[in-house]
Amino acid sequence: MSAIQTGHQSTFPDHTVDSAPPAARRSLEAIAKNLGYLPVAAARQATSPHLLDGFLKLNAIFESTTLDPLSREVVILTMATRNGCHICVAMHTAKLNSLGADADLIEALRARKPVPDERLEAVRQFTLEVLATAGAVDDATLQGFFAHGYTAQNALEVVLGIGTYTMSTFANRMIQGPVDERLKAFAWEEQHV
Repeated sequence: MSAIQTGHQSTFPDHTVDSAPPAARRSLEAIAKNLGYLPVAAARQATSPHLLDGFLKLNAIFESTTLDPLSREVVILTMATRNGCHICVAMHTAKLNSLGADADLIEALRARKPVPDERLEAVRQFTLEVLATAGAVDDATLQGFFAHGYTAQNALEVVLGIGTYTMSTFANRMIQGPVDERLKAFAWEEQHV
């Protein structure tokens, strides 16, 4: 069992299903079954069964929203690149690939640049504006989002995605886990823009 030491001397071990706190074991088993392996991020997040369980529940809820899959991934990658979470960027680049997303879309999201699809750019800009204003977006921002076919429900679902991936990106940065071997092809280096 390996661990990292951060500046504040916290330790986040690479748990296995057997070494994890009992309250985290079912979640780790489900993750390993679903993905076919146990990601280091989940293994380290299991140090707090509550955090791991909270993220998994919120993520399942976010995945069930009325936002289409590409729009959800735009929210996630916008959060991941903004917060410098190399694990999330790699995982969700892989997810976008599995969804058949255009390479130009993926490249733009990873570079924190406008995306070529106008509708998806609207969700990216809306996400950034929700973050910049701590949710206090003005009417023009909302109307601009709605003009691209999104709804009031979608606007609140973006907030759900931001909350879910704030938890994930912050936890992943704290635990300083590596990108799993299976995701090395999607590794990302943060570029300051």
